[in-house]
Amino acid sequence: MSGLSGRDVAHIFESLRKGLVPERGVDAFAVGIERERDELLRQLDLARNGEGTIKFLRGGYGCGKTFMARLAAVDAQARNFATSFVVVSDNDLKFHKFDDVYHKVMMELGTASCPRGALGDILDRWIGRVEDSLVAAGADDSAADFDAKVRERLEQDLAQISGGQASADLVRVVQTIFDLKQEGNVADAGSLISWLCGSDNVGAGPRRAAGIRGEIGSRDALDYLRGILAIVRKAGYEGLLVVIDEAETILRMRSDVRGKSLNGIRQIADAAGSNPHLIWLFTGTPEFFDTRAGVAALTPLHDRIKFLSQGQGRFVSLRQPQLPLTPFDSVRLRGVALKLRDLYPARDRERLFERVSDTFLDRLITEVTRGFRGDVGVVPRQFLREFVNQMDLVDEHPEYDPMVDYTFRPGELRAEEQVARGEARPPANEPDAGNVVVEDVW
Repeated sequence: MSGLSGRDVAHIFESLRKGLVPERGVDAFAVGIERERDELLRQLDLARNGEGTIKFLRGGYGCGKTFMARLAAVDAQARNFATSFVVVSDNDLKFHKFDDVYHKVMMELGTASCPRGALGDILDRWIGRVEDSLVAAGADDSAADFDAKVRERLEQDLAQISGGQASADLVRVVQTIFDLKQEGNVADAGSLISWLCGSDNVGAGPRRAAGIRGEIGSRDALDYLRGILAIVRKAGYEGLLVVIDEAETILRMRSDVRGKSLNGIRQIADAAGSNPHLIWLFTGTPEFFDTRAGVAALTPLHDRIKFLSQGQGRFVSLRQPQLPLTPFDSVRLRGVALKLRDLYPARDRERLFERVSDTFLDRLITEVTRGFRGDVGVVPRQFLREFVNQMDLVDEHPEYDPMVDYTFRPGELRAEEQVARGEARPPANEPDAGNVVVEDVW
């Protein structure tokens, strides 16, 4: 058994039952991705040593892009990074508006001790470190001027580590949050933390107290992200990993929005090296990167991150901007299942291993993949849901024997799975978008 907590184990199996990638604990059943994981750990080392980097996970449906991205976030937090995991959506995330991206990044900001919405906790840690350092230098924390010294140090820290790029509004908001907390006004302090996270629903009172008007705009949001990165560092973290998952969603957007979104990614890529200790990690399909409906339509971005291979694709460097992920095969699928069986919190483990045997596992792989014409690469979600269900049945019903009672009935299939089973036609190719005009969109 692993060292995972019972809560984490429960989270893993509840997620898999719903066909979702767990947000934590994924390292406990990661199989066959050691080289790819090592490359992402190399990126973390670069960021820890002061580099600003950007990486793109490339793979078709079922390759485990989201799993790999979740694993990167788990590894980052284990190495004392803050993280944020954002999923691109054509409904509630307009990627060409960076204030929208910034807001999502802040809402999903997490650490090992605070999984989501962690900015308030990070601010408290930074302020606590400032107070401790002042006391260690001889300051009296009961003196009337101690809070003023803290406010001054907060401003100095932000200016020092952000290279002077932190906005005056950001400094005032942080100082006001400190003042309000010292006064016991937790509600208004929380409102200003929400404003700092990009919320547009903050009352006039807290904003007036901090001397700010309006909200964080698209053209200011990147500077604010730099300021947040400075705060993360001063709070004692090594840096920040930002995951942007399912970038291929941009392909479904209108052509004008698609072009602006691609330009937004170009601006992030252009600025990556100037943001030390910050890693951007995007996931996307080959269609997103290679077709003229996607990245290939924006020449400066395509030239910078294009995918390179040699020997008819047999030789690929994992250190290039795009990190390719290979589809599942039966060996890897089996290895994941064995790890999950070891993790499963069965009431009777002896019965679980007897009924959900290696022989049944091989049969299950065959049954689930048969309907997908033997293409194991597109079935991990269906397989894992089915596998967990079989373990649940054995655990809940002592008389249940999957070797006797099991019959595979595929559940609701995604569009990609329906295509793989021959039940639907592939979507029509996106029209050639032509050359996307290079423009700064924020």
